[in-house]
Amino acid sequence: MKLLTEFPLGRITLRQRVVMAPMTRCRALGNVPNDLMAEYYGQRAGAGLIITEGTSPSPDGLGYARMPGLFNEEQAQVWKKVTQAVHDRGGRIFVQLMHAGRVGHPLNLPEGARLVAPSAVAAPGPMWTDSAQMQEIPEPHALSTEEVAMVRAEFVRSAELAMAAGFDGVELHGANGYLLEQFLNPHSNQRVDSYGGSVENRCRFVLETAAAVAEAIGADRTAIRFSPYGVNGGMSPYPEVEETYALLARELGKLGIAYIHIADHSPMGAPEVPMAVKHLIRKEFGGPIIACGGYAPESAEDTLQEGWADLIAFGRPWINNPDLVDRIRNGHPLATELNPQLFYAAGPEGYTDYPAWQG
Repeated sequence: MKLLTEFPLGRITLRQRVVMAPMTRCRALGNVPNDLMAEYYGQRAGAGLIITEGTSPSPDGLGYARMPGLFNEEQAQVWKKVTQAVHDRGGRIFVQLMHAGRVGHPLNLPEGARLVAPSAVAAPGPMWTDSAQMQEIPEPHALSTEEVAMVRAEFVRSAELAMAAGFDGVELHGANGYLLEQFLNPHSNQRVDSYGGSVENRCRFVLETAAAVAEAIGADRTAIRFSPYGVNGGMSPYPEVEETYALLARELGKLGIAYIHIADHSPMGAPEVPMAVKHLIRKEFGGPIIACGGYAPESAEDTLQEGWADLIAFGRPWINNPDLVDRIRNGHPLATELNPQLFYAAGPEGYTDYPAWQG
């Protein structure tokens, strides 16, 4: 199977092309990673590449309860336990830097932090808070032009801390309705400065952030995730979707970043990302592509053989199959029993207690 062959990615080589997709798991009490998280990722080190759950580069970006951060030395030191657990088992791991932007609630933020966004447009729907359960999401603070530069610097600082913590690279979360995508979409970006209006202006923050991170830690350690046509966080399609992602892919290709990760959320009910758009991103970028979206081993192999993607990210199968790659390699059936009520719980149940194959 091509799925189980090695793949060179920047300065590292992946043992195979099976990626563990980033998945929110909400186990970081106090927004600090812990030993339980190190155990969880270590159990799944058989992946060719692990991409961590969304990890905020800023106190302002901690929109979800128990979301981990990577913006101070304490957090970086504990993340070292996670990277060590993965590396000790021969794995590779990128941290996903995710600033939630307007998708959050002040009760989930530390003292002095605030919800921020490109524009003062609230995200729809309620948000879970540990202290007051479900709460309506309030209107965010619209970043000034000067504050946009400060947020970009937070991403750079977080990426530098990631290198100190032993990560093999960082994936910028430009998908799922979070801050980077909020700049891309005209429904959430109603700015009139150089970061709003035209497609070029709306792409500016994403491209500047990617360039700044690449300069700080190396382009071959910098990657990004996109979800064209995604609807999470109040996103909705707009007429320039294809033009937007063609421009992003082309400019990121010039930077020479490690990969673009394309998330297609149609298996969960979102509009499908047309194959023409996936091929366009591939063509304009010219570098490695990770495909994600409801894959089984068979459909993953088919996509690799088609040639528009180089690596395949699996999400939920990794939750209850910590030995997913071994199961694929040996033809063992995948575990199917899952308890969604424990996806975002606080303890080990439904997290580190799924067993490996015991045939």
